[in-house]
Amino acid sequence: MPKFAANLTMLYNELPFLDRFEAAAKSGFKGVEFLFPYAHGAELIRDKALQAGVQIVLHNLPAGDWDAGERGIACLPARVAEFREGVAKAIDYARVLGVTQLNCLAGKAPAGADPAALRSTFVDNLRYAAAQLAPHGIRLLIEPINTYDIPGFYLNRTAQALSIMDEVGSDNLFLQYDIYHMQRTEGELAATMQKQLARIAHLQLADNPGRNEPGTGEINYRFLFQHIDAIGYTGWIGCEYKPKTTTTAGLGWLSAL
Repeated sequence: MPKFAANLTMLYNELPFLDRFEAAAKSGFKGVEFLFPYAHGAELIRDKALQAGVQIVLHNLPAGDWDAGERGIACLPARVAEFREGVAKAIDYARVLGVTQLNCLAGKAPAGADPAALRSTFVDNLRYAAAQLAPHGIRLLIEPINTYDIPGFYLNRTAQALSIMDEVGSDNLFLQYDIYHMQRTEGELAATMQKQLARIAHLQLADNPGRNEPGTGEINYRFLFQHIDAIGYTGWIGCEYKPKTTTTAGLGWLSAL
């Protein structure tokens, strides 16, 4: 049976962030994830999760100015010092929160940027981050994201991510495979998950089109959940979708599928 974690950035967003832990627990979720914890103290977030009885399974490294449209800085040559500061901050939070996986968003490639410089910067930053996280028992993840939703996003295909992981050469770097993003970009969901199972540390889901809950679009989640079980995936699946109405009203898929 897959283990589902509520993405608290996307779900229960009618509630203040710190109230979403309890709401997720009441819906039956045992795990939660979110994009960023940095607007709140780590101890406060930890206490909310403990009170709700949920495990925090994932959050992201700092990703630049999100409100201004930035979606990561890891590939940007001029932001290396800021990236490294963010790694230290993320480790501090993860240690308090008991988080053992941190996702690194690559960022958007600036128009006219040298592709070789972007890749070299990304590789060097990942090598640094993976080495910094390892002594704390924290795995580093990278996530390909479709360029329909985020035009210009640097890391956008599975093969590209695997090639970069090979170049980094760290045994502490893994793939975060988002079913929604990869359906939009390349398809071949079941075959890719099976082939790359050893390199996938975390899955995320949403249906397509619309990025809504499973069962609202074209992805055969009944088949995929059975397939994920059959191939032996034992990690978490983050529910990173936009509820069509409210989170609670849209949770029928959990029992239906």
